[in-house]
Amino acid sequence: MFHSFLSRRTFLKASLVGASLLLSRGAFSGAAFADDMPEGRLLLYNIHTNERLDVTYRKPSGEYDPQALTALNWIMRCHYSGKAVDMDVRVIEFLNTVSRMAGPDNEIHIISGYRSPEYNQLLRREGHHVARNSMHLKGRAIDFNIPRVELAFLRRTALSLRYGGVGYYPGDFVHIDSGRFRTW
Repeated sequence: MFHSFLSRRTFLKASLVGASLLLSRGAFSGAAFADDMPEGRLLLYNIHTNERLDVTYRKPSGEYDPQALTALNWIMRCHYSGKAVDMDVRVIEFLNTVSRMAGPDNEIHIISGYRSPEYNQLLRREGHHVARNSMHLKGRAIDFNIPRVELAFLRRTALSLRYGGVGYYPGDFVHIDSGRFRTW
């Protein structure tokens, strides 16, 4: 479903800006991009810990806020082990771009961010189809959904960026990661 409040021009601009920023694979620094970048703000809800976070992780100048990134790392920690790692800023920017393209002020429901090796092994033993060397183990993947936004739309949006991995789990979530572009 394409949201009517998001014009074709806005969608195309967000796509081009998001793709160029994400493909740069570097930290966003300097004010040169500040006017064209989607706002560096996320509204998150971790479905396992019932925690919410409204955070501006990137300053208008393009610099990252270290305290905000620490807060993002914490909310995306492994709920099983309680361990947190530094999430790859590229997957955070990927998530932000997809969310912004889906509409303003979305609360993103985090299913899984960082996943500890212990939890990944447990999921494998229980028969869940998780990769042995999952990007979640490196803080480079996020499984998410956005209430009131169709998963198929989130998938198409993420795919349109042609950035990292995009997995589709109908009825549950979309997976994005900062690895090479691939789909499943």
